[in-house]
Amino acid sequence: MLEFKRDQLDDVEVLTLKGNLDALTAPELRPTIDELVANRRTKVVFDLRDLTLIDSSGVGAIVSLFKRVRMLGGDVKIACLANQPKEIFRLLRLDRAFDLFDTVEEARGKFKK
Repeated sequence: MLEFKRDQLDDVEVLTLKGNLDALTAPELRPTIDELVANRRTKVVFDLRDLTLIDSSGVGAIVSLFKRVRMLGGDVKIACLANQPKEIFRLLRLDRAFDLFDTVEEARGKFKK
């Protein structure tokens, strides 16, 4: 099960995910990703503090948004990564591709520089 909420803080979109982002739930996130890209929302932070599990489909959804936003000149940052999702990011070396932050505020602040 995946719960997610979307908040706009200034010009930064914050997507807070809770639960599992896997083959069953990743499709639920796709319409939001498509909408962000269509509306040229190019500053995105994923708040993953309550994400308990991620699989290749979940990683694919995040990477898809990352690539599409980068093509528009924007960026996606990851905040509050922990436990199994953090280990997956490390194993896939996504910790080198994404900017990782301890807090959402820290991630948002990097867009201002």
